[in-house]
Amino acid sequence: MAGGGNNVARMSPRQRMINLMYIVLTAMLALNVSSDVLNGFSQVQDGIHRTNLNMSARNEVQFRYLEDIYGRNPEKAGVWYDRGVELRKRSEALYNKIEELKTAIAVAADGKDGDYHDIKNNDDLEAASVTMLNPATARGRALRGDVEAFRDYVTGLVADSAKKVSVAEMLSTKVVNRPGEVGPTVWEQKMFENMPAVAAVTMLTKLQNDIRQAESEALSSLITNVDIGDVRVNELNAYVIPNSNMIIRGGKYSANIVLAAIDTTQRPVVYVNGSRLNNADGLYEFVPGSVGTHDYSGYIEVARGDGSVDKRPFKSSYTVIEPMATISPTMMNVLYAGIENPISISVPGVPMNAVSATMTNGSLTRNGDLWVAHPGQVGSEAVISVTAQMDGRSMNVGSMTFRVRKLPDPTVYLPVKDGSGNTVHYKGSPRSISKAALMSAEGLGAAIDDDILNVNYSVVSFSTVFYDQMGNAIPEVSDGSRFSARQKEQFKRLKAGKTFFISDVRAKGPDGITRDIPPMQVKLN
Repeated sequence: MAGGGNNVARMSPRQRMINLMYIVLTAMLALNVSSDVLNGFSQVQDGIHRTNLNMSARNEVQFRYLEDIYGRNPEKAGVWYDRGVELRKRSEALYNKIEELKTAIAVAADGKDGDYHDIKNNDDLEAASVTMLNPATARGRALRGDVEAFRDYVTGLVADSAKKVSVAEMLSTKVVNRPGEVGPTVWEQKMFENMPAVAAVTMLTKLQNDIRQAESEALSSLITNVDIGDVRVNELNAYVIPNSNMIIRGGKYSANIVLAAIDTTQRPVVYVNGSRLNNADGLYEFVPGSVGTHDYSGYIEVARGDGSVDKRPFKSSYTVIEPMATISPTMMNVLYAGIENPISISVPGVPMNAVSATMTNGSLTRNGDLWVAHPGQVGSEAVISVTAQMDGRSMNVGSMTFRVRKLPDPTVYLPVKDGSGNTVHYKGSPRSISKAALMSAEGLGAAIDDDILNVNYSVVSFSTVFYDQMGNAIPEVSDGSRFSARQKEQFKRLKAGKTFFISDVRAKGPDGITRDIPPMQVKLN
């Protein structure tokens, strides 16, 4: 019936009736739900129900384990056991409430003997809506509130942040509207409005599964919390833990010398190179002198429970280096005026937030862990100097000198489409292009795109030179960076295998300098 009111008026009554019946049939097909789909929901419902039984049995085992820990050590596990009891109580209450709602939907679909395990009228689109969305009972809204309350409670019991987020998303009642939906949609409406009875029951069974899964995560967290304060070891070893094995001359060496799994009520005695360390926490500090790698060793004495002394040896080394900085341009060995020059600056053994740098003949700005140099006068040198904060004082750790150059001249190109529809840069003979590709080009571009520098230039003007059959040159002037109408007319007259020249190209770079660019020869296929 497309085509407007005039077309409808010209139709015969019989044709109008056929069109109307087609629209009605289409609507009926859209509303019809395949029996295979409904049977699929029944199979999914049975599968999730079996999973729920298994999950309930698993949760029962977890709770009995927590109960056993409480029976053996009530003082240690008491608070976690009480929370487990409350968790089971809330989880079971919500699970059973959903069971009642599933039965209510089955009764609404099949009558008082309805069984949600075997719904006869499984395609009933009214049973779920009447049961859950009735304004008088508001069962759907109440269920949403119960799920949100349980979600907030159970996430408070899960210690692991990633699992906490997972449980919160699992029990989320937030609804995102699909394309075409107008106005906000509440969770219960999304779940049960115009939903076949078997699909609604399946969704509720899935919700029960989410509740059991959330309960399992919370029980696991409670069991872990019982033993979180314990320390279990089966071996004693001495360790040297330096802040860094690399030291800049003038800096400080710091290392923790510890015995793993020591008794915090009894500090061990530490000897380094034959001398006792007068530091109860095992912190070994000194200011190194000469450059190079140096070794040291010692032992730790700790009293055993029987009064004897256990001695554990250790050894380590440290390296002293001269102050230095690493300064490297990420593009090349020079700085170019008019553009941003990325610079990498680092000092071995010093965090990036403790490193600073300055520049002569220009400015240097920081961008995260990288730096950007903006050089000034072309032909002059620029010096980058680096300082670092070490042990509370600023140290000059190096500098590097760069030459500042003018940007090179760009290469002109025609932006044309390849066979895949991608824009490529055609840079002239000996390569050739099709006439169709030439006609699709809007104008001329210029850039440095040699994978070392990638700088775009603005074309100011250019000319094209064509040759007639007599060999006479016919120049045409562009419209800025775009082809003029006269140039495009000349393109239309070109035949296969012909060539023409693009000359008098002027382009302006980011440094503000306008350059004369060498000509380009264009050859057609």
